[in-house]
Amino acid sequence: MATKHDGTKVTTKKAVWWDGGIHAREWISPATVIYIAYSLLSKYGQDPNITHLVDQFDYYILPVFNVDGYAYTWTTDRLWRKTRSKTSVPNCYGADPNRNWDYDWCGSSNNPCDDTFCGDKAFSEIETAQVAKFITDQRGTIVNYINFHSYSQLWMSPWSYTTMKTAQFKLHDDGSIQAVDALTAVHGIRYQHGSVAQLISPTSGSTIDWIYGIANVTFSYGIELRDTASVRSIFPRVLSLTNLTFCLPALTFLLPLALTALRISFRP
Repeated sequence: MATKHDGTKVTTKKAVWWDGGIHAREWISPATVIYIAYSLLSKYGQDPNITHLVDQFDYYILPVFNVDGYAYTWTTDRLWRKTRSKTSVPNCYGADPNRNWDYDWCGSSNNPCDDTFCGDKAFSEIETAQVAKFITDQRGTIVNYINFHSYSQLWMSPWSYTTMKTAQFKLHDDGSIQAVDALTAVHGIRYQHGSVAQLISPTSGSTIDWIYGIANVTFSYGIELRDTASVRSIFPRVLSLTNLTFCLPALTFLLPLALTALRISFRP
Protein backbone atom coordinates (compact mmCIF):
# COMPACT_ATOMS: atom_id res chain seq x y z
CA MET A 1 0.00 0.00 0.00
CA ALA A 2 1.49 3.32 -1.08
CA THR A 3 0.77 6.76 0.40
CA LYS A 4 0.07 10.00 -1.49
CA HIS A 5 1.61 13.31 -0.39
CA ASP A 6 -1.70 14.23 1.26
CA GLY A 7 -1.59 11.10 3.42
CA THR A 8 -4.27 9.09 1.60
CA LYS A 9 -3.58 5.46 0.79
CA VAL A 10 -3.11 4.16 -2.75
CA THR A 11 -3.63 0.47 -3.36
CA THR A 12 -0.99 -1.45 -5.29
CA LYS A 13 -3.13 -4.57 -5.48
CA LYS A 14 -4.27 -6.04 -8.76
CA ALA A 15 -8.00 -6.08 -9.43
CA VAL A 16 -10.74 -8.13 -11.04
CA TRP A 17 -13.96 -7.05 -12.76
CA TRP A 18 -17.02 -9.29 -12.94
CA ASP A 19 -20.34 -8.25 -14.42
CA GLY A 20 -23.73 -9.73 -15.19
CA GLY A 21 -26.88 -8.66 -16.97
CA ILE A 22 -25.36 -7.18 -20.11
CA HIS A 23 -28.23 -8.89 -21.91
CA ALA A 24 -31.37 -7.81 -20.09
CA ARG A 25 -33.29 -11.09 -20.14
CA GLU A 26 -30.46 -13.19 -18.70
CA TRP A 27 -31.66 -12.85 -15.11
CA ILE A 28 -29.49 -15.63 -13.74
CA SER A 29 -26.28 -13.74 -14.50
CA PRO A 30 -26.92 -10.81 -12.09
CA ALA A 31 -28.05 -13.31 -9.45
CA THR A 32 -24.85 -15.33 -9.92
CA VAL A 33 -22.61 -12.27 -9.65
CA ILE A 34 -24.41 -11.15 -6.48
CA TYR A 35 -24.06 -14.63 -4.99
CA ILE A 36 -20.32 -14.66 -5.72
CA ALA A 37 -19.95 -11.31 -3.95
CA TYR A 38 -22.00 -12.62 -1.02
CA SER A 39 -19.83 -15.74 -0.82
CA LEU A 40 -16.61 -13.72 -0.76
CA LEU A 41 -17.95 -11.56 2.06
CA SER A 42 -19.61 -14.29 4.13
CA LYS A 43 -16.69 -16.72 3.87
CA TYR A 44 -14.05 -14.10 4.61
CA GLY A 45 -12.27 -14.95 7.85
CA GLN A 46 -13.69 -18.50 7.78
CA ASP A 47 -12.31 -20.05 4.59
CA PRO A 48 -8.52 -19.48 4.30
CA ASN A 49 -8.52 -19.57 0.49
CA ILE A 50 -11.40 -17.11 0.20
CA THR A 51 -9.84 -14.86 2.83
CA HIS A 52 -6.59 -14.76 0.88
CA LEU A 53 -8.38 -14.09 -2.41
CA VAL A 54 -10.22 -11.15 -0.87
CA ASP A 55 -7.02 -9.77 0.64
CA GLN A 56 -5.04 -10.23 -2.57
CA PHE A 57 -7.31 -8.35 -5.00
CA ASP A 58 -9.53 -5.33 -5.35
CA TYR A 59 -12.96 -6.31 -6.70
CA TYR A 60 -15.12 -4.35 -9.11
CA ILE A 61 -18.46 -6.14 -9.32
CA LEU A 62 -21.31 -4.87 -11.50
CA PRO A 63 -24.34 -7.14 -11.04
CA VAL A 64 -26.54 -5.44 -13.66
CA PHE A 65 -24.69 -3.95 -16.60
CA ASN A 66 -27.79 -3.12 -18.67
CA VAL A 67 -29.95 -1.52 -15.99
CA ASP A 68 -32.72 -0.01 -18.14
CA GLY A 69 -33.09 -3.16 -20.21
CA TYR A 70 -33.15 -5.31 -17.09
CA ALA A 71 -35.87 -3.16 -15.50
CA TYR A 72 -37.88 -3.43 -18.73
CA THR A 73 -37.83 -7.24 -18.51
CA TRP A 74 -39.53 -6.98 -15.11
CA THR A 75 -42.21 -4.51 -16.16
CA THR A 76 -42.99 -5.11 -19.83
CA ASP A 77 -41.15 -7.74 -21.88
CA ARG A 78 -39.50 -10.68 -20.09
CA LEU A 79 -37.39 -11.58 -23.14
CA TRP A 80 -36.03 -8.12 -23.93
CA ARG A 81 -32.29 -8.28 -24.70
CA LYS A 82 -30.96 -4.82 -25.65
CA THR A 83 -30.59 -1.46 -23.95
CA ARG A 84 -33.50 1.02 -24.04
CA SER A 85 -31.96 3.98 -25.87
CA LYS A 86 -33.76 5.75 -28.71
CA THR A 87 -32.74 4.86 -32.27
CA SER A 88 -33.30 6.35 -35.72
CA VAL A 89 -36.33 4.09 -36.22
CA PRO A 90 -39.53 4.90 -34.29
CA ASN A 91 -40.63 2.14 -31.92
CA CYS A 92 -37.29 0.30 -32.26
CA TYR A 93 -35.27 0.82 -29.11
CA GLY A 94 -31.84 -0.05 -27.88
CA ALA A 95 -28.64 -1.67 -29.06
CA ASP A 96 -27.02 -4.95 -28.11
CA PRO A 97 -24.43 -3.86 -25.54
CA ASN A 98 -22.33 -6.91 -26.35
CA ARG A 99 -22.01 -5.71 -29.98
CA ASN A 100 -21.37 -2.04 -29.18
CA TRP A 101 -17.67 -2.07 -28.24
CA ASP A 102 -15.02 -0.39 -30.36
CA TYR A 103 -13.25 -3.53 -31.49
CA ASP A 104 -14.07 -4.72 -35.00
CA TRP A 105 -17.35 -2.90 -34.42
CA CYS A 106 -20.54 -3.67 -36.35
CA GLY A 107 -20.01 -6.86 -38.18
CA SER A 108 -23.41 -7.68 -36.65
CA SER A 109 -26.75 -6.09 -37.56
CA ASN A 110 -27.06 -2.39 -38.37
CA ASN A 111 -30.86 -2.62 -38.23
CA PRO A 112 -32.14 -0.85 -35.08
CA CYS A 113 -35.06 -3.28 -34.88
CA ASP A 114 -32.82 -6.36 -34.60
CA ASP A 115 -31.82 -7.94 -31.29
CA THR A 116 -28.14 -7.78 -32.29
CA PHE A 117 -28.17 -4.14 -33.48
CA CYS A 118 -24.65 -2.83 -32.98
CA GLY A 119 -25.69 0.77 -32.28
CA ASP A 120 -25.32 3.96 -34.34
CA LYS A 121 -21.60 3.99 -33.52
CA ALA A 122 -19.17 2.21 -31.24
CA PHE A 123 -19.90 3.10 -27.61
CA SER A 124 -23.17 4.79 -28.57
CA GLU A 125 -24.69 3.24 -25.43
CA ILE A 126 -24.00 4.98 -22.13
CA GLU A 127 -23.58 1.62 -20.41
CA THR A 128 -20.71 0.42 -22.60
CA ALA A 129 -19.10 3.86 -22.81
CA GLN A 130 -18.98 4.30 -19.04
CA VAL A 131 -17.67 0.80 -18.31
CA ALA A 132 -14.99 1.26 -20.99
CA LYS A 133 -13.97 4.59 -19.44
CA PHE A 134 -13.71 3.09 -15.97
CA ILE A 135 -11.64 0.15 -17.17
CA THR A 136 -9.39 2.45 -19.20
CA ASP A 137 -8.82 4.50 -16.04
CA GLN A 138 -7.77 1.28 -14.27
CA ARG A 139 -5.40 0.21 -17.07
CA GLY A 140 -2.63 -2.03 -15.77
CA THR A 141 -4.58 -2.87 -12.61
CA ILE A 142 -7.30 -5.30 -13.74
CA VAL A 143 -5.98 -8.82 -14.39
CA ASN A 144 -9.25 -10.71 -14.80
CA TYR A 145 -12.52 -9.73 -16.49
CA ILE A 146 -15.56 -11.99 -16.62
CA ASN A 147 -18.77 -11.19 -18.49
CA PHE A 148 -21.55 -13.55 -17.27
CA HIS A 149 -24.28 -14.71 -19.66
CA SER A 150 -26.81 -17.50 -19.96
CA TYR A 151 -27.04 -20.14 -21.23
CA SER A 152 -25.05 -23.03 -22.90
CA GLN A 153 -22.35 -24.14 -20.40
CA LEU A 154 -19.42 -22.44 -22.13
CA TRP A 155 -16.23 -20.88 -20.75
CA MET A 156 -15.10 -18.60 -23.57
CA SER A 157 -12.02 -16.51 -24.31
CA PRO A 158 -11.16 -14.07 -27.15
CA TRP A 159 -11.37 -13.76 -30.04
CA SER A 160 -15.04 -13.26 -30.76
CA TYR A 161 -14.72 -11.56 -34.14
CA THR A 162 -12.52 -14.21 -35.80
CA THR A 163 -11.65 -17.88 -35.43
CA MET A 164 -7.95 -16.95 -35.53
CA LYS A 165 -6.29 -17.61 -32.19
CA THR A 166 -4.97 -14.78 -30.06
CA ALA A 167 -1.23 -14.59 -29.44
CA GLN A 168 -1.96 -15.67 -25.86
CA PHE A 169 -4.58 -18.30 -26.63
CA LYS A 170 -2.73 -21.08 -24.79
CA LEU A 171 -2.60 -18.94 -21.65
CA HIS A 172 -6.30 -18.09 -22.05
CA ASP A 173 -7.22 -21.70 -22.57
CA ASP A 174 -5.05 -22.92 -19.69
CA GLY A 175 -7.11 -20.63 -17.46
CA SER A 176 -10.31 -21.96 -18.99
CA ILE A 177 -9.23 -25.57 -18.46
CA GLN A 178 -8.36 -25.02 -14.80
CA ALA A 179 -11.67 -23.28 -14.20
CA VAL A 180 -13.67 -25.94 -16.05
CA ASP A 181 -11.84 -28.76 -14.25
CA ALA A 182 -12.66 -27.14 -10.90
CA LEU A 183 -16.33 -26.90 -11.85
CA THR A 184 -16.42 -30.53 -12.94
CA ALA A 185 -14.74 -31.71 -9.74
CA VAL A 186 -17.31 -29.94 -7.57
CA HIS A 187 -20.50 -30.21 -9.62
CA GLY A 188 -19.90 -33.06 -12.07
CA ILE A 189 -20.88 -30.76 -14.94
CA ARG A 190 -18.50 -30.23 -17.85
CA TYR A 191 -18.34 -26.85 -19.56
CA GLN A 192 -16.93 -26.53 -23.06
CA HIS A 193 -14.01 -24.15 -23.43
CA GLY A 194 -12.42 -22.24 -26.31
CA SER A 195 -12.82 -18.93 -28.07
CA VAL A 196 -16.23 -17.31 -28.61
CA ALA A 197 -15.88 -17.60 -32.39
CA GLN A 198 -15.05 -21.30 -32.13
CA LEU A 199 -17.79 -22.21 -29.66
CA ILE A 200 -20.66 -20.05 -30.92
CA SER A 201 -19.91 -18.03 -34.06
CA PRO A 202 -17.88 -14.94 -35.02
CA THR A 203 -19.24 -11.93 -33.12
CA SER A 204 -17.95 -8.40 -33.66
CA GLY A 205 -17.88 -5.47 -31.26
CA SER A 206 -17.89 -7.79 -28.25
CA THR A 207 -17.03 -6.95 -24.68
CA ILE A 208 -14.20 -9.39 -24.12
CA ASP A 209 -12.46 -8.58 -27.43
CA TRP A 210 -12.17 -4.92 -26.42
CA ILE A 211 -11.19 -5.82 -22.86
CA TYR A 212 -8.40 -8.06 -24.14
CA GLY A 213 -7.42 -6.24 -27.34
CA ILE A 214 -7.57 -2.62 -26.11
CA ALA A 215 -7.57 -2.69 -22.30
CA ASN A 216 -4.92 -5.47 -22.29
CA VAL A 217 -6.63 -7.68 -19.72
CA THR A 218 -5.15 -11.08 -20.54
CA PHE A 219 -7.62 -13.21 -18.58
CA SER A 220 -10.75 -11.89 -20.27
CA TYR A 221 -13.66 -14.33 -20.43
CA GLY A 222 -17.31 -14.66 -21.28
CA ILE A 223 -19.18 -17.38 -19.42
CA GLU A 224 -22.44 -18.92 -20.58
CA LEU A 225 -23.98 -20.43 -17.45
CA ARG A 226 -25.93 -23.68 -17.19
CA ASP A 227 -27.92 -25.29 -18.78
CA THR A 228 -27.78 -26.45 -22.39
CA ALA A 229 -31.53 -26.52 -23.06
CA SER A 230 -33.17 -23.69 -21.13
CA VAL A 231 -36.06 -21.81 -22.70
CA ARG A 232 -34.45 -18.55 -23.81
CA SER A 233 -32.81 -17.74 -20.47
CA ILE A 234 -35.77 -18.75 -18.28
CA PHE A 235 -34.58 -21.32 -15.76
CA PRO A 236 -36.27 -23.93 -13.58
CA ARG A 237 -35.70 -23.17 -9.90
CA VAL A 238 -33.27 -26.07 -9.42
CA LEU A 239 -31.02 -24.79 -12.22
CA SER A 240 -31.15 -21.28 -10.82
CA LEU A 241 -29.82 -22.57 -7.51
CA THR A 242 -27.03 -24.61 -9.09
CA ASN A 243 -25.97 -21.66 -11.24
CA LEU A 244 -25.68 -19.49 -8.17
CA THR A 245 -23.32 -21.85 -6.42
CA PHE A 246 -21.29 -22.99 -9.41
CA CYS A 247 -18.68 -20.35 -10.07
CA LEU A 248 -16.68 -19.80 -6.90
CA PRO A 249 -14.62 -23.02 -7.18
CA ALA A 250 -13.51 -22.00 -10.67
CA LEU A 251 -12.49 -18.52 -9.57
CA THR A 252 -10.36 -19.83 -6.71
CA PHE A 253 -8.24 -21.58 -9.36
CA LEU A 254 -8.32 -18.88 -12.01
CA LEU A 255 -7.22 -15.86 -9.97
CA PRO A 256 -3.97 -17.39 -8.66
CA LEU A 257 -3.18 -18.44 -12.24
CA ALA A 258 -3.59 -14.84 -13.39
CA LEU A 259 -1.07 -13.68 -10.81
CA THR A 260 1.34 -16.49 -11.65
CA ALA A 261 1.21 -15.53 -15.33
CA LEU A 262 2.12 -11.98 -14.32
CA ARG A 263 4.90 -13.33 -12.08
CA ILE A 264 3.22 -12.00 -8.96
CA SER A 265 3.51 -14.16 -5.85
CA PHE A 266 0.31 -15.79 -4.63
CA ARG A 267 0.79 -17.48 -1.26
CA PRO A 268 -2.23 -18.25 0.93
